[in-house]
Amino acid sequence: MALALNELEGRLKSAWSVETATTWTRDNPALGQCSVTALVVNDLLGGRILKTRVGPNYHFYNLIDDTRIDLTSSQFGGQIAYEDLPASRDDAFGDTTFKQYQALRRALFLETHSAGCCSFPTLG
Repeated sequence: MALALNELEGRLKSAWSVETATTWTRDNPALGQCSVTALVVNDLLGGRILKTRVGPNYHFYNLIDDTRIDLTSSQFGGQIAYEDLPASRDDAFGDTTFKQYQALRRALFLETHSAGCCSFPTLG
């Protein structure tokens, strides 16, 4: 059974922690989660990774079937002027660590399997 996008979003939000982004807080759990989340969404749903400059930094998100998917936009508390610049997985890994990526994949795996849900691709 595939994981629906809204269900994936809820499970990702539950999986976010200080282990998946050092800037994570309870008040703003999406803070700093953009690159690691874009990578995991790319693993699960395919598509492309895009980026937009927000202030001095890049913000990462996904494009799937010509639809922009930004599961961490809430960290900014306002509108984002999306540029939809192409980004690679290497670009996104430049903004996170492999350890944080593994932590999010592991936490998401536990979230989905504890609910008896879904297949989850293994790391290649």
